[in-house]
Parts: sequence; structure tokens; C-alpha cells
Amino acid sequence: MNRKPISLRVNGQHYDTFVSENATLLTLLREELGLTGTKEGCGAGECGACTVILNGKPVNSCMVFALECEGAAVRTIEGEHQNGKFSDLQQAFIEHNAFQCGFCTPGMIMSARALLETNPQPTREEIKEAVEGNLCRCTGYESILNAIESLGVSA
Repeated sequence: MNRKPISLRVNGQHYDTFVSENATLLTLLREELGLTGTKEGCGAGECGACTVILNGKPVNSCMVFALECEGAAVRTIEGEHQNGKFSDLQQAFIEHNAFQCGFCTPGMIMSARALLETNPQPTREEIKEAVEGNLCRCTGYESILNAIESLGVSA
């Protein structure tokens, strides 16, 4: 298989590697870089389990070709955990029991993080819009919304 070079930053770390022309960002993250926190759910951009932040925007990594990410900055769920500590958002998910099986949690957190980075005091409606592309079959969403809202909602 023909592999092409790619250079990008993931969670602040620089990577130079090779990927096949049809590899997705999800494949690059999981199979080439060993960052398995990003989950493959549907493989069609419908469930949000594979959401990462690409150049400041949340994207379904199963729908982005890896080669499109040349020179890009990517943040995954592994980038949330710093110096042995959970991020404020991860801690809020724990405190509000905003996960059960945990499969959707990485994508949900990354969608919420992208929102909070651009709007640190979102309304509940803005939170709902930010995570609407992330499917959860366990929690019923209320605890997820409460966790995100706990980090500083405006009136």
C-alpha cells in the first residue's frame, strides 16, 4: 500500500509518520499513534464517538482524511488529562455521573471542550447544540448537560 508522510501536532506533541492515502484521522490516531481514547462508533460521522478538536473545531475524525491534517493541531481526549490530573470537564463528568458505559464520553467531552473554549459561559441551549451530534444510549443526556453546565453557565 502506498503510504505518504504526514507531520502534525497532537495534544501539543509533534509527530512525523506515514499513512495510507485513504486513512482517516481516526485511523491515524488509534493505529499509528496509539491514542485509543478516541472511539470508532458508526464510521459514518453520525454518532460523535470519534470527535476530536482539529485546529480549534470539533470534527468527526472518521470523516477526515489523515492527509488533510498535514500541519494541523489535533486535540484528543488524552490531551484533557494533564500532569496526572483530570481536567475540570472530566471532573465535572465524574461528579455529575455523566457517563455509564463511557463509550461516548471522549467525543462528548471533546465537543464540550470546543464549546467552552469559544464560549466559557454557554447557555443550556448552546450546550445542547454543541453536543447534539454526539449520541449516548445510556445516560439520557441530562447528567451530561448538567456536568457541562456546572462549569459556568450564564443566565
